[in-house]
Amino acid sequence: MGCWRGPSTVLAYLLLLRPLPSPACPAACRCSSGEVDCSEHALREVPQSLSTNTSALWLGYNFITVLGPRSFPPLPGLLLLSLPHNRLALIHSQALVGLGALQELDLSNNYLTVLTPETFLPLTSLATLNLGSNRLGELEPGVLHALPQLRALLLQDNPWVCSCSILPLWRWLSHNREKVQEKSLLLCRVPERLNKYPIMAFRNESFRQCQETSLSAQHYITFLIIGPFSFMASIIFCTFMGSIIVVYHNLRREPHFWRRPRICRGRRGRVTRL
Repeated sequence: MGCWRGPSTVLAYLLLLRPLPSPACPAACRCSSGEVDCSEHALREVPQSLSTNTSALWLGYNFITVLGPRSFPPLPGLLLLSLPHNRLALIHSQALVGLGALQELDLSNNYLTVLTPETFLPLTSLATLNLGSNRLGELEPGVLHALPQLRALLLQDNPWVCSCSILPLWRWLSHNREKVQEKSLLLCRVPERLNKYPIMAFRNESFRQCQETSLSAQHYITFLIIGPFSFMASIIFCTFMGSIIVVYHNLRREPHFWRRPRICRGRRGRVTRL
């Protein structure tokens, strides 16, 4: 005959049979199978209560202005990050740390003016980068060199400054034409005479007046440090050489200081100094 263990035992069995709770979904978002959609919710920052198994994150059409060094929680499985149509003007160099699996990044239709190579160094798997419709006048080639897996790049509708400073970017684009999307929309904005001129239409001859060996800021700093030391060293050297020359001429004028007297002996053994 079985024995009744009471309601506590039944409750314990029910708890064991209860499915595990699903990861939390931010209040302003919709979550489904690792995909999180936080679009159009007037967000001013990235939600922090994201699950670590998030694979896609949509944050478009919000009011995010800055991505700081701790804007994202750890998201080791994130493959897609979409941030179009925000007010994004600054991305910290450590903002994307921890997103090494990311393959697609959409930063289009924002207010970005400057990007540094350090920002994209963690994104070793990134294949698609959309920087269209920002406020970029220049782009360091180091930003693109930091993305070894890049397959598709969008740069259209930016106010590109087509001066000698764009030469390094033009060289990268020319050697990677197959990666550049929307080539016909990659147009100059400044100077006025080149307004709406296609950047991809430039040739080597277009840059013949540009300085081929441009110097970086590190070179100028090195020159500023070495210059004064070289100047002082040259003064000391000239002073030393001048002193030697003065001493030499003085010795030539007074030869008795250094000439050894000649001794002659007479017929009777007398010594005579000359």
